[in-house]
Amino acid sequence: MITCENINVSYSNQAKALEDVNFSLEGPTITGIIGPNGAGKSTLLKAILNIVPHNGNTVIDGQAATKRLSSIAYVEQKSGIDFTFPITVKECVSLGTYPAVGLFKRLKSKQWEDVKAALMEVGMEEYADRQISELSGGQFQRVLVARCLVQQADYIFLDEPFVGIDSVSEGIIMQTLQQLKNQGKTILIVHHDLSKVESYFDQVMILNKKLIAVGKTEETFRKKNLIRAYGDTIFIGEEVRHAS
Repeated sequence: MITCENINVSYSNQAKALEDVNFSLEGPTITGIIGPNGAGKSTLLKAILNIVPHNGNTVIDGQAATKRLSSIAYVEQKSGIDFTFPITVKECVSLGTYPAVGLFKRLKSKQWEDVKAALMEVGMEEYADRQISELSGGQFQRVLVARCLVQQADYIFLDEPFVGIDSVSEGIIMQTLQQLKNQGKTILIVHHDLSKVESYFDQVMILNKKLIAVGKTEETFRKKNLIRAYGDTIFIGEEVRHAS
C-alpha cells in the first residue's frame, strides 16, 4: 500500500506544483494518473521517489518511502533518457538487477538468464546485442519494461510510457503490465490519452495540482471530476465519449 499525506511541491518561484495531496492506494492494481499539462502528475511520482524536494509524508507497506525505494522500478519520460549512450539492449535490461546484485559487480549466469527471459517477455530477444540507439521509440520502451521485470520490484512507476510509440509495442506493454498486476504488482502510470483510460486502468487518479479524485475507474472517471480537472472545454470534442 502507498499512502501519501499532505504532499506539497513548489517550483523555484514558489508556485505550487502539488498542493496537499492525500491518498491511499492498495494493490495489486494498474492505476492511471491523469490531468492536464502542468497538473503535477510526473511530479507526484518523483515526490514519492524522493527525487524532488517536497513536504509531507509517503509510507509504503508501513515504512517510510525512503526505506522502500528498492521496491520501486521507475521508468521516466523518454525525453529524459539519453538514447545515444553506448550500451546494448541486454546491458540496459541488466541494470534492473543492480538493486539486488549491486553496482559494478559481475552478473552471474542466473541474472543473464533473467535478462533473456525478460526480453522474450516483451518480444525483444532478437535485439539483445543491438545498441539502444538503433531501436525505435516503441522498441526502447519495451526494453525499459523488461528492465523493470528483472528488477522484480513490487511497485512499477511509468511516466508517459505510450507517448510516440507504435500500437504493437503499446499492446505488448499493456499485456505485460496486466500479467504483472496478476502477479501482485502495483503499477502507476502517468497517462494522457483519455480515450483509453477505461480499458487500461482498474483505478484512476485525477490531478490538477490538487487531488481531484481517486478510486475505481468506473466510479472516478466521471464527467464531473474531469470538468474539475480540465475545465468545461474537455467535452466540446469527441475526446472523452464514455465518461458520464
